[in-house]
Amino acid sequence: MATAQRLSALAVVLGGEPRIEEGDLSLALAAAELIDLIQARAVLLHGDRLLPAGLVGTGSPLLVEAASELVRDVPYETVVGWLWRRGSGLAGRYRGAVDDARHLHRQAAEAVRDWNDPVLAHLAAAAGMRPAPTDDTSADLDPDQIAILGETHQAVTRLAAERQRRSIERGPSEGILRGF
Repeated sequence: MATAQRLSALAVVLGGEPRIEEGDLSLALAAAELIDLIQARAVLLHGDRLLPAGLVGTGSPLLVEAASELVRDVPYETVVGWLWRRGSGLAGRYRGAVDDARHLHRQAAEAVRDWNDPVLAHLAAAAGMRPAPTDDTSADLDPDQIAILGETHQAVTRLAAERQRRSIERGPSEGILRGF
């Protein structure tokens, strides 16, 4: 099962507890796809740029779709660009795919069994499903995974800051409209 499928199955198993922000999960799912695409040698990470290397012919339909959406023109796309572009609405699409799967319980059991997989643990932490791993799981990650996970955590942090900014901007205007 692809990393993004396992992460999505975990989100379903947890049932939103702790509260999982849709945007955070979408960014983590885009990162999971990217990690799987690198492992499948469909893309290479060169600095912060994604260089398309081949096509993914098999695997989950969403992963095949992700491979087909790689930017194939110079200067290529950055990791953070991929996260924001591919991640847009991705949690809902994976949730639909997991909900439609006949083997949801099997997927969920596999995902829970792999809960301590270092990549999955870091992605789950980025999505807000669990605390960040406290042990030195980074030693089990390759440099590409570390780079992608770092960009993912930064993107989630930027998204949280944007949520807070919008909340602050809405706060006073809502009070004025209500007469407070």
